[in-house]
Amino acid sequence: MMTARIYRPAPNAMQSGRGKSRAWVLVHEPSAPREIEPLMGYTSTTDIGAQIRLSFDTLEEAEAYAQKNGIAYHVLPEHRAIPKRNSYSDNFRSDRRTPWTH
Repeated sequence: MMTARIYRPAPNAMQSGRGKSRAWVLVHEPSAPREIEPLMGYTSTTDIGAQIRLSFDTLEEAEAYAQKNGIAYHVLPEHRAIPKRNSYSDNFRSDRRTPWTH
């Protein structure tokens, strides 16, 4: 039986935008291990479900799809980053925790 994970991906750490992190994603858990192909050295798998990645606007839509198609699933909790708010002038405060180095 194939199981799936439903989660909301984290935003790209290299960019400040929220880009592809708003949609909920359903991916299948691997049912077969990856193997190294002996002739060319490629990493491959016989698991077709590894190629499927479905996006949904809401968690309810993703759960409804999994239930409708008889896919066992588990939902990973959404990670919310707590934004650190500081101003430019905080860099020059006299009571900084770390000393100014130059």
